[in-house]
Amino acid sequence: MNENKRLNREHQTVEKMIALYCHAHHTLHDDQLCQACQALSDYAHRRIDRCPFGVQKPTCAQCPVHCYQPDQREAIRQVMRFSGPRMLLHHPVLAILHLVDRFRKPPTR
Repeated sequence: MNENKRLNREHQTVEKMIALYCHAHHTLHDDQLCQACQALSDYAHRRIDRCPFGVQKPTCAQCPVHCYQPDQREAIRQVMRFSGPRMLLHHPVLAILHLVDRFRKPPTR
């Protein structure tokens, strides 16, 4: 698998999950994220880019390193809890590939 494909898909998945959450919980203007969700999205993208595991990055739930700050970790948990099941309807390919990634063996540190 192309190394960039995996990380690009991770970026795309988190972006879609946050958009689903924001659309359902906040007021959107011109289909843009609210400030809080945009800040969370930017933070999540930075965390993915700086992951010490790089292309071997596991899903966050499987990761031995918790790189999110506690308040952002709770925010992303809420987003994932809400958006996870809905991803199967709105973005089925990303959802299935994310589930497949969950079964990859997590790297050890």
